[in-house]
Amino acid sequence: MDGMELATLLPVIGALIVAGALIGLLAGVFGIGGGAISVPVFYELFRVLDYPKDLWMPMAVGTSLAVIIPTSLNSARGHYLRGTVDMDLIRIWAVPVVLGVLAGSAIAHFADPIVFQLVFIFVAGINAAKLLSGGKGWRLAEGLPGRKVLVGYGGIIGILSALMGIGGGAITNLLLTLHGYDIRRAISTAAGVGVLIALPGTIGYVLAGWGKPGLPADALGYVSLLTFALTIPTTLLTTRFGVKLAHTLPKRVLETGFGIFLLTVCARFIWDMLA
Repeated sequence: MDGMELATLLPVIGALIVAGALIGLLAGVFGIGGGAISVPVFYELFRVLDYPKDLWMPMAVGTSLAVIIPTSLNSARGHYLRGTVDMDLIRIWAVPVVLGVLAGSAIAHFADPIVFQLVFIFVAGINAAKLLSGGKGWRLAEGLPGRKVLVGYGGIIGILSALMGIGGGAITNLLLTLHGYDIRRAISTAAGVGVLIALPGTIGYVLAGWGKPGLPADALGYVSLLTFALTIPTTLLTTRFGVKLAHTLPKRVLETGFGIFLLTVCARFIWDMLA
């Protein structure tokens, strides 16, 4: 950010503060790490700051995962205190999720930036369709599958989350509700999964981006420390409020709004890929 005029920096700082508040709110309400908000916001930020184009997406993903560390811890704690986190499922997923995250981080070291966008569009598009339809007809089975299938799910959650820069909540919620899992328990458990993803994912992106040419002065690999610092305060303030909303308010309006937002982000990435 060296050499940028104050008139340029102030809107950027304001956008990050607002984004942090939205990330925290979504983390609590939907049990997600907020990456669906932070990745597109950070992507636009790095574009405005005129970083090399091949850094926009991997840095957005890596910085998003860093932001998810305190967000997911805060959200998971809130849901755990309410007794709705499925700790048995968290234990089954612990190893495969972490291994999946490490695999996704390794892919990030070699992947073309378009890979990140395609994964984001695919997963976000499916979730948007489910949110906007209200989940009607979205069922694979009534009841969770066996342990081997659950382990496989854990690996998928880890890989896709690492490539998208999310805490895994959107994918976890989708998989669990497809098996008739209670939505509030799914949200709470997804918050716990975010804890498994965020820390190894961040470390992986630091290593994946280490020594890459064109990185800004505040970057630690693919993680922007300044962006992290500006986003976190409001994120932590609003996460607990989001947890409260998840347990007290109907979520249909929020689901619809979030679904529209995801479709907008998908359209933005598709436009950028075709431009």
